[in-house]
Amino acid sequence: MKRLLLLPALLLGSATFAADTQYKYELSPMIGYNLAEGNLGIKGDDYMVGGLELQFNKPDSKISPELSVLYMSGVDYDAGAGDTSITRVLLNGVYSFDAFDAVTPFVKAGGGYEFVGNEVENYNESGLVVDAGAGIKFPITKAWALKAEAIYLAKIDNKRNTLADNNLIGLVGLTYSFGAVEKPAPKEETVVEEVAVVAVAAEKDSDGDGIYDALDKCPDTPAGSTVGVDGCPISMDDDHDGIVNSEDLCPNTPAGEKVGSHGCPIAVNLHVNFANDSAVVPASSDALLDKFADFLKRNTNYDAKIVGYTDSVASEKYNQKLSQRRADAVLKALVQRGVNPKQLTAVGMGELNPVASNDTAEGRAQNRRIEAELSFKAK
Repeated sequence: MKRLLLLPALLLGSATFAADTQYKYELSPMIGYNLAEGNLGIKGDDYMVGGLELQFNKPDSKISPELSVLYMSGVDYDAGAGDTSITRVLLNGVYSFDAFDAVTPFVKAGGGYEFVGNEVENYNESGLVVDAGAGIKFPITKAWALKAEAIYLAKIDNKRNTLADNNLIGLVGLTYSFGAVEKPAPKEETVVEEVAVVAVAAEKDSDGDGIYDALDKCPDTPAGSTVGVDGCPISMDDDHDGIVNSEDLCPNTPAGEKVGSHGCPIAVNLHVNFANDSAVVPASSDALLDKFADFLKRNTNYDAKIVGYTDSVASEKYNQKLSQRRADAVLKALVQRGVNPKQLTAVGMGELNPVASNDTAEGRAQNRRIEAELSFKAK
């Protein structure tokens, strides 16, 4: 009778050995499929498999024993011979490799016994089996993991001839690990050192900054100064915005900028000054808008509220609408420069908050402006 030898393809990847065991036990309910050799008289030569695997781990052993029970019911025979159940009880040794990219590969081998519920004499009977396999475990939580494996199983107690009956089994399931192993505390070694006591002259620190004069390059530092290892003063606020470096999220803020408690700017004058009764962004503002757009694209943890203003010419109602159109125009210009629209909002303030007198043409020109209010979102 023609026989088909089934060999699983085992992809183990590159891994180092000796994985640490964290739990004493691993319980794995599994489900899968059995591909059987065609000479067993099984209809279709395949059937579903359910199983339960219990693995016993020991911290001082690389091999973990595993007890497996695989059960198949309603396996149909060809030629009207009815159906049968097949139960396999296996004892394997499992070798786990070190995990890589969170995946733990393993190999296993062993043997056991196959119980055939409805035996066909000299054809398909109960008998001894040997098996070998490989698989992977992928952690979901500390105690739970996905498990997948392929097993080659051969029944060697065959009365018909000297060849084994071959099976290839694929299984997937969940592994629950329990019984945590406490790692022994490292032994502390007592080291006795002989210390030679040598009388030396007391070091001198003339300016009291904590750096001895012999190492102090600035021996006359004023009292209370913060100094480096060379004894010279160091700045605690490099950009002089009133926020110390350790708490300053924007340590290079330009001089004169108003900053929040995080050290980052809260308002920016974009210097976009519109012509009278116009919402067209002047070309003279392109360079400043380019610079501001680059800032927002580099610092996506900032949101900017674009605020438009007018002078006092015309009615308040008209000026309100005009200021909104100006704010919308600048927002659009920033989006065209690649700024994420989610970082931007636009609001018109009409003729409120003038920065110069509306009694002169020069003052009115300054009041027809755009400002940006920045808000910082900590990541």
